[in-house]
Amino acid sequence: MTQDLARIRAFVQVFDSGGFSSAARQHGRSKALLSKYVTDLEDYLGVRLMNRTTRKLSLTEAGEAYYREASALLQQLDDLDATITDQTAEPRGLLRVSAPRNFGEDTLAPAIFAYLAKYPKVTLDLRLEDRYVDLVDEGIDVALRISTLQDSSLIARKIADMHIVIGGAPSLLKTLGTPEHPDALRTMPCIVDTNLQGQSNWRFIDEDGKTISIPVSGPVRVNSPLAARQAAILGLGFAALPSYLADPAVAKGELVPVLTRYLPTGQTLQAVYPHRRHLAGKVRALIDHLVEWFQTHPIS
Repeated sequence: MTQDLARIRAFVQVFDSGGFSSAARQHGRSKALLSKYVTDLEDYLGVRLMNRTTRKLSLTEAGEAYYREASALLQQLDDLDATITDQTAEPRGLLRVSAPRNFGEDTLAPAIFAYLAKYPKVTLDLRLEDRYVDLVDEGIDVALRISTLQDSSLIARKIADMHIVIGGAPSLLKTLGTPEHPDALRTMPCIVDTNLQGQSNWRFIDEDGKTISIPVSGPVRVNSPLAARQAAILGLGFAALPSYLADPAVAKGELVPVLTRYLPTGQTLQAVYPHRRHLAGKVRALIDHLVEWFQTHPIS
């Protein structure tokens, strides 16, 4: 069985490398050995897999079919080996993490630095920015997002429950009154955070339990929840804020929550990562750590 796998791997490596010589250089094997393995495989199967010339190497029809299945098989075996290795090895290497700036600076930082203390062989590239990064294009291992998952090419795991607060300054409520129904916001000034899911269309749950979308507008559009909070504190409009930013202002009397009975539940902090058969041990360890951390350090 071992020799059979060696022959299959040699065949895939030769084609992936574009020839016997380049495969020999890349994988540290002799050209003669690779040639013998491929020939032995063809003899065993009773078909020619490769067309060999001095200038070009190509696959036969049978070779193309065999290559597809063989390369998939080898990938599965490699993933299995990596999974077992990661289960027994200490997490190590560079870990690239993306998170919202304000959440990362305040709430996430203690949790992720505790992870580094637990796994000193991991080095961290923490990117805090208020935008949706493309994980694959930008080489991000995992992103922390406060939302519901939309991109089907990504996988998400819930880290902690969160909620959205609609708040306004006491001075604003004194002038305009307290909105009793989400529809009232259509004619009231609101602060639009362009990072918020839905942006200027805020979602609520009506008396019948149905989701409704209310278009809002106002004097400020900003791509920062912290700036949106400051504008709301100054009385410029109502703001939809994540609880970790709203609750301190509410506790100080700077903001007053409104429409609490209409706010949807199910908002979560999620760890999002690309769809891969094998999840690196350092990423798995981080996600497990964050789930445990926020169980003992609840997000307000």
